[in-house]
Amino acid sequence: MAQQAYVAETDNGGPGPEPRGARLRSLLVRLVGRLSAGWRGDPRIWRRGLVVAALALLLALVMLVHSRIPNRFGNLGSLTETFLPWLGVFIPVFLVLAFVRRSATALIALLLPAVVWLNLFGGLLGDKTGSGGDLTVATHNVNADNADPSGTARDVAASGADVLALEELTETAVPVYEKALAATYRYHSVQGTVGLWSKYPLTDVAAVDIKLGWVRAMRATVATPQGAVGFYVAHLPSVRVKLQAGFTAHQRDKSADALGEAIAADPLSRKVLLGDLNGTMNDRSLNAVTSQMRSAQGAAGSGFGFSWPASFPMARIDQIMVTGVEPVTSWTLPQTGSDHLPVAARVKVTTS
Repeated sequence: MAQQAYVAETDNGGPGPEPRGARLRSLLVRLVGRLSAGWRGDPRIWRRGLVVAALALLLALVMLVHSRIPNRFGNLGSLTETFLPWLGVFIPVFLVLAFVRRSATALIALLLPAVVWLNLFGGLLGDKTGSGGDLTVATHNVNADNADPSGTARDVAASGADVLALEELTETAVPVYEKALAATYRYHSVQGTVGLWSKYPLTDVAAVDIKLGWVRAMRATVATPQGAVGFYVAHLPSVRVKLQAGFTAHQRDKSADALGEAIAADPLSRKVLLGDLNGTMNDRSLNAVTSQMRSAQGAAGSGFGFSWPASFPMARIDQIMVTGVEPVTSWTLPQTGSDHLPVAARVKVTTS
């Protein structure tokens, strides 16, 4: 009876209730019609909003030539590249202003930054995660001031990682992490403030000199079931944004170059880098590393995978990078007691 009532004709012989989808399309058509009606016949739509149009073109220019913005003035180029994806936030803001100003010029100008942003980051918006793989890895800057190191250790171990890297380990917290992770990982090594925990044997363990004067990077060979893989753990120096000095990253950049040289000289063809690089894949100052390794998030993740700060992630400075192995999927883990989010990935290690 309900179906018959729906298809029955009305008293004036018209059709029954209009489907929801058709009503929504009709509403949108009427709304667009009203907006365009207010613009038709108005010659000023091309003269209004010139400032918005100019800002839109400037935004597109910054995104197009970001690699040419010089670093010699407060490391401005690296600062721009660190937060480059967030420049897209200005596009909807300018779009609203263009409609408020009823400016056709501004609307057309906005097409350029929209196309540039999509060209740069559109590929990250989709879901590239796959299935399979034979090795799960994870990394986490646990924060030296972490109030719950044992809880943090349990949380990251629950990710199912076969190999786990931790950064910013303090001397007093190391025994806590060792005890909490002992049941899951039979093998581990701590070098300075970084450590590597593994379900598979570790050999050739050594600190890596990244020109700091103390140890914040290490290397080990992990004997996976598919063969030997060289693992690097690194915590590059922090960067600061200062009013007078700008984006101070000289020591970080120097350490990144040293790390890149160590990875390039490694005789193993299969290598994985885990750590807090205090920089994004867009930052040219990390080229010594990023030019020879793939980002697991970029190759097999979903979205941007921002990891810092944990309360409102704005940048992915915690990285899983590989060469000689194939990323299958990449993801961020739930927040712990740290100011960083842990990140994980599953990779395929070929036996050839």
